[in-house]
Order: sequence, then C-alpha cells, then structure tokens
Amino acid sequence: MRVSKLFTKTTKQAPADEVAKNAQLLIRAGYVYKEMAGAYSYLPLGLRVLDKIKQIVREEMDKIDSQELIMTSLQNKAVWEKSGRWSDEKVDVWFKSALQDGTEVGFGWTHEEPIVDMMQQYVQSYKDLPISLYQFQTKMRNELRAKSGVMRGREFVMKDMYSFHASAEDLAAYYDKTIEAYKHVYDRLGIGDDTYVTFASGGAFTKFSHEFQTICDAGEDYVYLHRGKNIAVNEEVLDDAVKELGVSKDEMERVKSVEAGNIFNFGSQKGEEMGLYFTDKDGTEKPVYLGSYGIGITRAMGVIVEKFADDKGIVWPEAVAPYRVYLVQIGQESTEQADALYRELQDMGIEVLYDDRDERPGRKFADAELLGIPYRVTVSDRLIKENTFEFTPRAIGETELLTREELLAKLG
Repeated sequence: MRVSKLFTKTTKQAPADEVAKNAQLLIRAGYVYKEMAGAYSYLPLGLRVLDKIKQIVREEMDKIDSQELIMTSLQNKAVWEKSGRWSDEKVDVWFKSALQDGTEVGFGWTHEEPIVDMMQQYVQSYKDLPISLYQFQTKMRNELRAKSGVMRGREFVMKDMYSFHASAEDLAAYYDKTIEAYKHVYDRLGIGDDTYVTFASGGAFTKFSHEFQTICDAGEDYVYLHRGKNIAVNEEVLDDAVKELGVSKDEMERVKSVEAGNIFNFGSQKGEEMGLYFTDKDGTEKPVYLGSYGIGITRAMGVIVEKFADDKGIVWPEAVAPYRVYLVQIGQESTEQADALYRELQDMGIEVLYDDRDERPGRKFADAELLGIPYRVTVSDRLIKENTFEFTPRAIGETELLTREELLAKLG
C-alpha cells in the first residue's frame, strides 16, 4: 500500500475531549475515527490490526475444536425473560428499542441466552455433546463510563465462545483447556508476560469467574499479585478469594490492570433456566452444562497501544502490526530503486506501507514512528550511491546500514 493512496492523514492533535492515550494515538495516526464517546469507526489501518488480532484468536480457538459462527445482534425479549436478565435491575447495560410492530428488542451485550435457546434445536442426546462455538460480534453496552478509549466502549468487538457439555467434569476439563488457549493468545499478542489469570466476581453472569488481567497503568481495575505463586485476585473479591487460595494479603502486590478477557463456568444453571436438556446414556433427561468465554478484540488493540507506545507514537508487536515494513523514499534519484524494492518485498510476501509522498524526510520519519510499523527501511539518493539501505526497528530505534542482500535476509 502506498501512503499517497491512503485517504487518512496523520495529525498532531487528537479531539480535545479524548483523554485516553490509546485513542489519542490511534486517532492521530489514522487508525480510528471517534464518532462519539465510547464509539469508534475502525479505518483501513485499524481494521488490519483488528483482523490480525482476530486471526490469532481464531487459530487458538480452532485448536480447541471450537467452530466459528455469527449470530444476530438483535436480542429477543422473551428469550432473556427466561433467565430473568431482561430486567434493567439485573443487567444495567442494556440498549433496548421498540419495533414498529410494538414489540421490544435488545441489542446484544452478550449471547449466553440466545445461543442456549438456539441449541435446543441441535442438542437432544449425549451423543450431540460436547459442542463449542465462537463468534466475532459487535456488542452494545450502555456503559456509564466511556473514558478509556477503545479499551471501554459502548460499542465494541468481542470474541465470545460458548461450550456445551454433558457433565460438570467435561466442562471443567474444557474450561482448563480454554485457559491455556487464552494464555497462548496473549503470548502471541505480545502481552502474555503481564497478563494473569485472575480470580474475580462474576457480576451479572455468575457468582465467580476468572478474568485475564493485564498490568497496565491505564487500567480501571486493581488486582493483587502473588508473583511467586502466580496468583492474581481482583480487589473486589480479595477477602473471600485469599481465604480460598490460602495466601495472605500482606504477601501480595497491588497493581493497576485492565481486563483483557474473562471466562465463566455456569454449570447447569443456564440449561435449567432456559430448558436446554439432553437424554443421557441411561435414558434420563439432564440439563446441559455451559461455559462462556470472552476476549475483547478492540480492547486488546487499546491495551497493546497503552503497553508499548512511547513518546513518539505507537509501537506495534509484529504479530498485529498492519504492515511489517514502512518503506521511506527520499530524494529525486532514488524513486526507481524504492519502487523496485517495494515490488520485491511484496513478491516475498512481506506487507509494506510505502511512503512515496512528496514530503520532507522529517515528516516521513515522524509519521513512521507515530504509525508504529515494526521496521522502517529508508531508500535515499545518498544511500543508493553507497548501495545500502537504512534499517530501523521501531521498538529499538537504532539504525543500521545494510546491503540489499543483508536487508532481504533480515526480512525474509
């Protein structure tokens, strides 16, 4: 992609009402556009990042035999009334609307009830279980606070997965398998070292749950860490949790964090509430056991920006960067060589953002740093006379001169 073809432009200023660093940088770099508080449009560069995050999540969910689908965002009032969670007193983040025929619908904030209702058509016998399904879905939550940029939106993209089982033991085994899959996701996103499986309250979902909390100064949560035992507890359940875990609060470190994912073991609760039963081997009717598992896709994007950005701009891990190489062309005589290198890197399967604009070098370098592409390669009139290229990793910022063969070997 040539920068001259991008419809977006970098800016020095973000909207005055945007206080979150992640959104400020993403807006300035042209990754997102702020529609209103808690609602962002994802522009071509931003969409490429989200697609990279989705693909990592997709691959790890596929490895644990989950199947992808996509459900409607419109929610049936009658389905939610079965579990009692249509009530605004029980769930305070609903967006609801009246249809022209006089009926009321909600806009999906989660999909436990709808997917359990749907599975009544597909689950009759123990032979139909287990089943695991996931989707990438736009969720709508009427959040009171929406001041953390893309890390807390009223409209956001989530990967939500649901598993159905014939026994508590089978659900527990899959639950543990999902924990390991989530660890792989966060490792691949580059935030695994600072992300902890955390004991937490289930909120509107169930009594207790596990969260995946990433240490982050911009987070809205506080967790207590016991690094030696690799234990993390959300502050809101600290007193109850430390008793169960057998650790002392005095041994733990209080840190700020952001919730990057969560998982819930509903047991047979949803099956009983929603009437999802199956016929077991002995001919008896039993409720299906349900697990629910979420990863915020747009939130992960914001967390990554917050974790790695520096005073010059965004620093993307290579696995999620929209492009791998930012190619800068400087001068009048180097255009042909830069064009040739652009084509050659593309032929090698390397994603390249080519800054072919008629701009001063300082502007091009500043944009490269703001955009956060992992590697900057510079072609200039001076360099072609020396048969070299400048190679600058964004995360390190140190430039080295490479021959064409050395450059291709490093990127190949």
